[in-house]
Formats: sequence, C-alpha cells, structure tokens
Amino acid sequence: MTELSKVIHVRNVGHEISENDLLQLFQPFGVITKLVMLRAKNQALLQMQDVSTAVNALQFYSNVQPNIRGRNVYVQFSSHQELTTMDQNSQGRGDEPNRILLVSIHHVLYPMTVDVLHQVFSPHGIVEKIVTFQKSAGFQVLIQYQLLQSADSARNSLQGRNIYDGCCQLDIQFSNLDELQVNYNNERSRDFTNPNLPSEQKGKSPQGYGDAGGMYSLQGFGPRGAIAAAFPGGLPPGISGTNDRCTILVSNLNPDRIDEDKLFNLFSIYGNIARIKLLRNKPDHALVQMDDGFQAELAVHFLKGAMLFGHRLEVNYSKHPNITTGPETHDYSNSNLNRFNRNAAKNYRYCCSPTKMIHLSTLPQDVTEEEIVDHLEEHGPIVNTKLFEKNGKKQALVLFQNEEQATEALVCKHATSLGGSTIRISFSQLHSI
Repeated sequence: MTELSKVIHVRNVGHEISENDLLQLFQPFGVITKLVMLRAKNQALLQMQDVSTAVNALQFYSNVQPNIRGRNVYVQFSSHQELTTMDQNSQGRGDEPNRILLVSIHHVLYPMTVDVLHQVFSPHGIVEKIVTFQKSAGFQVLIQYQLLQSADSARNSLQGRNIYDGCCQLDIQFSNLDELQVNYNNERSRDFTNPNLPSEQKGKSPQGYGDAGGMYSLQGFGPRGAIAAAFPGGLPPGISGTNDRCTILVSNLNPDRIDEDKLFNLFSIYGNIARIKLLRNKPDHALVQMDDGFQAELAVHFLKGAMLFGHRLEVNYSKHPNITTGPETHDYSNSNLNRFNRNAAKNYRYCCSPTKMIHLSTLPQDVTEEEIVDHLEEHGPIVNTKLFEKNGKKQALVLFQNEEQATEALVCKHATSLGGSTIRISFSQLHSI
C-alpha cells in the first residue's frame, strides 16, 4: 500500500500547464506550502500543509479525473514525506548559479529572434551574448549576462512566464558553460560586446533554427520564392522546411459536427488543399492532402493539439503519399477558395496556431459591427470587435473568449455570405483590440 504523504506527485504536466494552474487544482483542499515543477519529466510535486489535506485531495481526484487545459493529469502520493531544498533542485537541471542561462521555450508560435529575447531579458541586467538553436527538445537559447546577479534575477522573475499571451513559455536553468562563443551577429546569435562580427560565413547562407534552407531556400518566383520572401530572416522555430510528405492524417475529430468543407476552411490557412477524405470506417479520422510538403509541415506544426468542437485534434503525417480520387473524396484542387493562389508570401507570414482573435476580410462596405456579431456569436461570447478600412476595403477583428470558439467560428463561417459578400476568415496574431 502506498504510504500516505503530504507531498503529491502529479504526472503528465505538459509545458502548457503553469504553476498557477496546479495551484488552482489543489488550493480548494488546503494550503500549499511548496510547489516544484519537474519540467524535464512533465511532472510536478506539491506539498500540502498536512497529510489530511493531501488525502482529501487524492480521494476527491480518485473519483473525478483532474484535467488542466484539456489535458488529463494523474495524481498520487509522493515517495517524499517532505520537500527539501535538495528536492526542489532534483530535476537534473543546472542549479549551480552562473551568469549564463539555458532557456527552453515551449509552445513557440512567433519567431524568437535575438532582438525579441534581448527585449525580454535585458531589464534584469546587461546582456552580453545570445545564441539560439533548435534541439530535439525544442527551441533553446543561451543568454550570457555581465553579472551573475543579473542572471539570477532573470531566472527568478521569468521562470514559467510567457513571452506572448498564451504561448512561448520560458523554462530557465543555469548553464554549465563558462563563456559563450559567438561567431556571427544575426537574428540567431549576437555578441553585444563585439558589434563588428560578420552576419554570416562568407559564401554560405545562414544556418540554424530559422534557416529557410534545403529545398525551400531558392529566391525568385514560384512557391519557393514565396517562402523565401515570407521568411527573409529564417523559418519559424520548429519548421524545418525539409518535409516532402503532402498528406496529413487528422484524428480525434468530432464526427457529429465535422465535414470536408469545415476541414478545408481550417487547413487552407496553411496552404492550398488538393483533396480531403473522411474515413468512413473511422468516423473521427480524415486525410487532408496539401499542395506540397512545406504547407503540410505548417499545418501539422500549428494545428497539433488544437481544440475543435470539444475535441483535441491529433495532426500527423500520413503513410499515404496522396489521396486517391473516388466517390468519398472531395477534390479542392480547382477551388477558388484556396488562399495561396495569390499573395502566397503574405499568407505564409500570417500562419500561426489558433488564436482567440479572427480577422475578417472581403466584407460588404456597409456592414456594421452588429451584423458581424449576429453572424458569429453562436460560436461563443464575443469580447470585442473592431471594424476598419484598409486600402478602401472593409475588414474586421473579432475577439472571442478562447481559441476554441474562434476556431469554430472560422471553420463554420469562412466563405459564408454576409450582406451579399463571401467573407474570408483567418486567425489574427494580435492579442487585443
């Protein structure tokens, strides 16, 4: 029998789950005296004020599955009877104070350039050097301060914080390096003490997390030129630009509410759609074939884990190279609703994960905010709207309470008629109106 303890062990703590989320889960049962996030293991340890409050919490969650941000977490008594300072540093992380920080950034939706990172970390002291890189664990950064005290202040103040609303979460530890070696001053690395470094090795294109290299590095016209024009500073973190698989398998769909056109509306944000097929023997599965591998990679990267109609989507590459034509296959290859036939570079720049705000275009000139709200509010409470004109054309921003509501509005209302005009909807990267 598991020994009772006032320390609770929590598993399956994803990087999207914050310390505050865990506090809210357990605070109704009593005072929490310590909380340790074991980020490297997707786990956490919480110490309640006494054993009885821990017992009450675990008894309750033995009958009710605890869920945070759509993710099931699993709780049990810890083998620790007490969390000590040693326990809090038992994550296998760098905990010896150092003026160099190793920062892992989770759920990256926006480009993490040196300038962005310098803006975040410089309030805590003089930043001498920054180096960014992509590892299998995700996007990481090394930041060297002039003083150890500055690094310690930044770690204490920024650990677990998001750079942007709801994304780009910082996981910070001390590095074991003595000095950062910076060879180039560009968007991926910078030596602020030596502004005379070259931007790249002569005769070579810049390499690193954001390299738009490989088969998508060619300048000029056509699809590759559009990609290069859209990402002149390098591809977004997590996008390799080397995928050549065009067909995507989408699972955990809500079969009662999904159809091919709704999937088209969602996936066409990331590229042109060739075909879509719902799998009749697996009603919650579908295949989506994009025009090329880069567009498929964008869709997989940005839509994996998105919520739609109460279900968290699983989005992966299919083993099938393409979707065969047939009575159950919907062909969209000639659809004028494909978004990347024109202004492809502009559309690539706007690719992102689902957000709480959507952007409406091709609106009728005489449309009102009330008409827009009437058209969309069935999908969730609308927090704010903004109607504006750009290049003589009416457009609007609509802010919902959460990403799922905005996603539902997009998949259901993109390409519908409002005031006699066929409106187009995409996600907006703005956080407020």
